Amino acid sequence: MNVFKIPQPDGVLSDSDVKDLTEDVICHLPLPGIEGSSLDPGDIWAVVILAAVNQTSIWETCKDNDNAVCDDTVMDWLHTLNREWLDRVANRLLRGVSITILDPDRLRIVSVDFVDNPYHGTYADEEGELCRMHAKDGTTTCHRYCTAYLVSNGRPVTLAMTYVRSDEKEADAVERILDRVEAYPFEIELLLADRGFYNERILRRSREIAATVVPVQKKGKRMRKKLDTHCSYMTTYRMYKGRERELEFPLAVAVSYHAGDRGKSGEVVRGYVACDRPNDQGNF
Repeated sequence: MNVFKIPQPDGVLSDSDVKDLTEDVICHLPLPGIEGSSLDPGDIWAVVILAAVNQTSIWETCKDNDNAVCDDTVMDWLHTLNREWLDRVANRLLRGVSITILDPDRLRIVSVDFVDNPYHGTYADEEGELCRMHAKDGTTTCHRYCTAYLVSNGRPVTLAMTYVRSDEKEADAVERILDRVEAYPFEIELLLADRGFYNERILRRSREIAATVVPVQKKGKRMRKKLDTHCSYMTTYRMYKGRERELEFPLAVAVSYHAGDRGKSGEVVRGYVACDRPNDQGNF
């Protein structure tokens, strides 16, 4: 793959550089297209790039640009994509770009997150394509993705991503992401995630890669008792205590104070899974 190269790792790209890099990368994505069409993949990807950059829909992009093909045509072309093949190719491209622009000798802090894109409409092929979310933009339906990224020069760099279906366990998608992150040549110092990743399978897998910090979910009498405090402290907690899948991990309880921030005041107690890799301190 011949991708855009910058002089120094972790350097800064100009707007023009980003455009050139995007065009160079996206042209490698497989797009079978429609037999007999007078268009080519470049006509379609130009609309997709513009929609992505402006963080808007295909429909809005086509409506606001006289030179763009119609939105129905773009969607018809995009529906010819094989999602599994696209997932593999897109992640190979993300890896190639990341290795090109990042210094492999630096320790990295990697964040994992779910991204929900609100969607108004029905599924295209299978009901499992769409997930449910809290109401946003007038809908509770979304396309969900799991992504891993790091921050370089104040900008996020996506390392891996995968499509999340409603008929699969979210832990399956997260494990796909963690497998891809682990394959990078640089060492990961810390993995960060939000409380949506407070899951036994995910915690076991992530700590094999790097030290892990995840906010706990305030569920169950034992957890609520641990968080019933007025001072910060370290302890341990057993998830699924007494069961075959029991998991013990270091629990960091942090007490902070709202001092009128956002109209709130008073004590705030939060708990975090805070583990080293097993071969570092023997924790977890």
